[in-house]
Amino acid sequence: MTRSTRASNAIDRLKQRSGNPGWSMSITGSGHFFLTEGPGKPPLCPPMELDEFVAFVNAQGPQIAKRISKNDIEFEKQLTKKPPKA
Repeated sequence: MTRSTRASNAIDRLKQRSGNPGWSMSITGSGHFFLTEGPGKPPLCPPMELDEFVAFVNAQGPQIAKRISKNDIEFEKQLTKKPPKA
């Protein structure tokens, strides 16, 4: 059950990012997953294991830019090495 839940959540995120409610997944008898643009449409990938499938689905469609706070920017600046003083 949790296997298909992770895959379903990935499909739901893809639907939200792309604005296409037709995305669908299917599960083979051997427990592999594949993605389609809608029920009855041809598969867009070969049957995959769960982790591979979720990574594939997450890479599809428009990507949402990661939000960065001012604190994150300042922390990144602190992580960069300063040149040695001469």
